[in-house]
Amino acid sequence: MSQTQRLLLIAPSAMTRTPAFDRATALAQAMQLPLHIVAFDYLQALAVAGLFAPQQIDAAREGYLQAHRLWLEEQAALMSKHGVEVSSEVRWVQHPYEEILHFVDEQSLALIIKDAQEESALKRVFFTPLDWQLLRDCPVPVHLVTNARHPRPRHVLAIVDVLRSEEQDLVFNDQIIDTAVKLAEQCDATVQLLHVYDWVAVYAKDMGIGVLPLATGLYEALGSAEHEAFSALAERHGVAPQSRHFIEGAPVPVICEFAAEHHADVIVMGTVQNKGLNKRLGTTAEQLLHRAPCSVYAIKPDRLLNS
Repeated sequence: MSQTQRLLLIAPSAMTRTPAFDRATALAQAMQLPLHIVAFDYLQALAVAGLFAPQQIDAAREGYLQAHRLWLEEQAALMSKHGVEVSSEVRWVQHPYEEILHFVDEQSLALIIKDAQEESALKRVFFTPLDWQLLRDCPVPVHLVTNARHPRPRHVLAIVDVLRSEEQDLVFNDQIIDTAVKLAEQCDATVQLLHVYDWVAVYAKDMGIGVLPLATGLYEALGSAEHEAFSALAERHGVAPQSRHFIEGAPVPVICEFAAEHHADVIVMGTVQNKGLNKRLGTTAEQLLHRAPCSVYAIKPDRLLNS
């Protein structure tokens, strides 16, 4: 594996300059890291036609790839004018996620950047779009860009869950805040820390497994203990009191409303791998991807804790 850290931009197959290009340029400048751009092309019609006229189709495919290479080289040249070290390539690949894992194995990637791709709810149930694969399974931090209103983020929002009980998860909160603070420092941005306490969900969970409803006072005590844990976490990382936000409510709508009100450019949060039904329903990060008013920067605990 190459020891030189770099950013990887997954470009769309269409030759269109998207918000992820501007965000990748800005982050490469801020982080002072080289950037590699890769586009994955695959046309089913050409692949099928190649079974009957391989020589002609090979020429057509190579012509298509060459046009895309030249276009990416033009984009890389524009980025290099901003002092960014950029390289680019195009690969003919039907299943890009497997190819991305090769990049992960072969290179020291600090971050994977990609435009968030909207998918229908039905497709998300029966298929696994690339965005979801990256969020769930990719060991490298993933930044899914919804817009680049500010190519270099001005406002960073970190989401933590202090209800986590296992020691590894508690460390994960520290890693989320460290990532958000470092990103804010590199981009000269503000950082806000948010925890949403879903009192109703905790109550419903107890009711759902047949436990008698606990006294309201006990749930209030749990909320108070959670608030104290959140304050201690923020204090440990030097987050100013005015930048700490402990809010009661349903996580996804509250996070989205808060992000919109505070003009967040990036939400930094953790995402864990789920199995079975949970994998099909999705995590908070996956729900936020299609509802948040800004981009999502997702990290996973295993890579961070084992690095």
